[in-house]
Amino acid sequence: METWDAIRARRATREYDSRPLAEEHLNRILEAGRRAPSSGNKQRWDFILIRDRDQLEKISHVWQGAGHIANAAAAVGLVAPDSDDPSVTAGIDYDLGQAAMSMMIAAADLGVGSRTASVRDHGMASDVLELPDGRRLRWLLGLGFPPDRPLRPIQKPDRRPFEEVVHYDRW
Repeated sequence: METWDAIRARRATREYDSRPLAEEHLNRILEAGRRAPSSGNKQRWDFILIRDRDQLEKISHVWQGAGHIANAAAAVGLVAPDSDDPSVTAGIDYDLGQAAMSMMIAAADLGVGSRTASVRDHGMASDVLELPDGRRLRWLLGLGFPPDRPLRPIQKPDRRPFEEVVHYDRW
């Protein structure tokens, strides 16, 4: 798939079929995250690939909106240093957003659906993933093949009109 087609095909996939994801596809998705831009090139992230069915079920309870993770073929945990400094946290969140989007576009390019989930129960996440002190699971990215229809460019996306969103030179 071409990059533009992958961007237009990407959608939030809440359900997944039972097909496993190929190791080379998972590695490409993870590599896309690793290559994402980061503030000052600090790369304050680690990724945990979760494929074990029990682990996926357990980690899906870190937030009410993470239920789809239990049925995903795999998930990526986006882990970063814990910080009380709002400017550090803002930079990390920005960087993780870029890494997540890079992975989501790479997944769409492979026909793999994806959907992010926030994390609210950090203690549970730390226990399930055995995170070292000072590290926090910030986001989860569920991955799998959509059961209903393959990914292809969406012709009429549910988005505000271009003319309403884009402003030139000033508001």
